[in-house]
Amino acid sequence: MRRVRVFHRLRSARASLRWKIAALAAATACLVVAAVGVLVHLWIAQDIRDRAEARAFNSVYSAMDVYRRTGTLADGAQLDPADLPAALRNPADGDRHTAYDGHVDGNAGPSYWGAQRTGGPGSPVLAVEANMNGELYTLRRLDMTMTVASLAALAAATPLAVYGAGLLARRLRRVSETAGRISAGDLDARTGPTKGHDEVAEIAATVDLMADSLGQRLRTERRFTADVAHELRTPVGGLLAAADLLPPGETEDLLRARVRDLRGLVEDLLEISRLDAGAEQPVRARVPLGAVVREAVTRTGFDAEVNVVDGADFTVETDPRRLERIVSNLVVNAHRHGDTPVQVTVEGRTVVVRDHGPGFPKDLLVHGPRRFQTGATERGSGHGLGLTIALGQARLLGAELRFDNAPDGGAVATLRLPD
Repeated sequence: MRRVRVFHRLRSARASLRWKIAALAAATACLVVAAVGVLVHLWIAQDIRDRAEARAFNSVYSAMDVYRRTGTLADGAQLDPADLPAALRNPADGDRHTAYDGHVDGNAGPSYWGAQRTGGPGSPVLAVEANMNGELYTLRRLDMTMTVASLAALAAATPLAVYGAGLLARRLRRVSETAGRISAGDLDARTGPTKGHDEVAEIAATVDLMADSLGQRLRTERRFTADVAHELRTPVGGLLAAADLLPPGETEDLLRARVRDLRGLVEDLLEISRLDAGAEQPVRARVPLGAVVREAVTRTGFDAEVNVVDGADFTVETDPRRLERIVSNLVVNAHRHGDTPVQVTVEGRTVVVRDHGPGFPKDLLVHGPRRFQTGATERGSGHGLGLTIALGQARLLGAELRFDNAPDGGAVATLRLPD
């Protein structure tokens, strides 16, 4: 379950990163297009005004030459027109002047006026209007064309950005899947070489290096644990034999009990070492599940209510010795760290062991059982290997062992055997 949760979190993070990159690329493209469009618009608009001003200035010169030679007005020239801008109505000298008129009348757009007095002070003002409506219409069409072209470019660039982000996401997916496998306990998982020599490749190499270092450290610790357990096996056996030679009494009983506990701890360490090393192989057989569970509960010496829903004749193909080991460890853990009544329910391929104590601690529910950690203090003392062994044996059988707390209190361990 933890591995599934990690996988879903990594998958949602990858999807989020992919779309964030695509959205960032699209936003950047929009900003660039908008900036270029505004700059082009402003530059062309200023150029239109400059050319209109120059046209009005030159037209006044031509119209004044015609007027002085012939006394007639050239096409477009007017004397003291009514809509002449105020700045040109009474020029102080006889030079040519221009002024911008932003007034829009009907279909006529803004324009530039050029004006000059025909003679001395008080003489009429010759004016020529250079209308910019045609150029501004062309500018509006250019704006529309740029808008359509920008939208088309954005529509084409967005899938490319999504595709490029997908390439990056796929490379990150390999790294995240490797990290998830390592977190789930697969210390041999490696990302391997990735395309490119960028930050993603560095992350992949770092994850592989971390996995190598972690694997080497864990193998060293496991080998040390196995060596210590093997070395302790002989002296513990000698202690047990020596305890048998003591005269009967309270001291002999206490010493024998402590030596048995020590021998059980050594045997548990050896079993965990074999599970860690992958040296264990299940010996499968067709067995009645209900009968095996009843036998396992009986061997523990603790009282537990066994309820076989499907009857004792329902059979499964599994390793009965390892199945008994799992069930007995769960029942012993329920009695040692929980509270009575302890109930064992067999239904189909599922075995549920429940007690009515304080329940499993949160740390165990999140991270699973860990050796030499019993969790919360209210669950009592112990070396914390029983659930670790049960989980290791369940994985060896291909079964699923899940730990939960009942809504009304108590710890619930659910073992689901494979089909």
